[in-house]
Amino acid sequence: MLTSIITFYIFRCLDEDRKIEYKAAVKIQSWFRGCRVRAYLRYLNKMVIFIQKWWRGYRSRRYFRKMIQKRWRGYYVRKYIHNYYALKKYLEAISVNNEIVRNELQEYTKMKENEEKRKDLEKKEKEKKYQARKMHYLLSTEQIAGIYNSPFRKSPDPMELLLRKSKPLSHRQQQMKSPFTYELYDWPACKRPLTFSTAQPLPPIGRQKPQGPFRDTAEVLRQLLFFFLYCYKNVFFIPFLPFSSYHKNEKYDPSIHRSGKYGQETYGVKHFREVQPKKWVADKVSHCKN
Repeated sequence: MLTSIITFYIFRCLDEDRKIEYKAAVKIQSWFRGCRVRAYLRYLNKMVIFIQKWWRGYRSRRYFRKMIQKRWRGYYVRKYIHNYYALKKYLEAISVNNEIVRNELQEYTKMKENEEKRKDLEKKEKEKKYQARKMHYLLSTEQIAGIYNSPFRKSPDPMELLLRKSKPLSHRQQQMKSPFTYELYDWPACKRPLTFSTAQPLPPIGRQKPQGPFRDTAEVLRQLLFFFLYCYKNVFFIPFLPFSSYHKNEKYDPSIHRSGKYGQETYGVKHFREVQPKKWVADKVSHCKN
């Protein structure tokens, strides 16, 4: 009995010690594992910070490299290739030159318009003067008033005054063309009629016999005449007798397309694929397929 109690007490103490040791071991393991996990997390955080720092530095360096290159290229181009101030000065000079050219063109246009108007006025004046000289017979006299000098007018017509100032055309001048027709369009007026050239004519071509082995002209013409007579008799007057025995005694000439080297062809006379061994060149028949 006492032995069993002692044994039970011993086992109970051992069990309590085992539980205390187990709790201590769990606590030590949890602390160690926590330290290890926290160290690993610190390591991960450190690596993440390092990667982010490296990546952000790379992006920043690339951005600033591009920005510096862009700024430098822009500066170089603006200073040495496309100078802004030189281009501005050039454009200002071009605008000034354009204004000068535009003003000159406007002046030139006005001058041409005035010249055209002056030419039109001169043309009309010349036409009026020519008509006045041509119709000088309509001038009024002391006895008979002209058509331009009506008694119902207070002053004579301007055409009447022009008729008084102009001289009549002569008979020869009335037959000729108006001398102002060419001058109206700035063409040179013809003062005298056109004349042809009075140069010496060329000498006649000498009818000498040409050099070389040429036959006499009379002989050639004689042979041509004989040839035409022969054709006239033997070609143009051959009677056409399709249903008579005119060609009965003539020998038949076989056609080139119907005859060959080995005799007359059988195409169109006999069977199309008739076999004739007598006309074979070789002893065997070729069975080639096309």
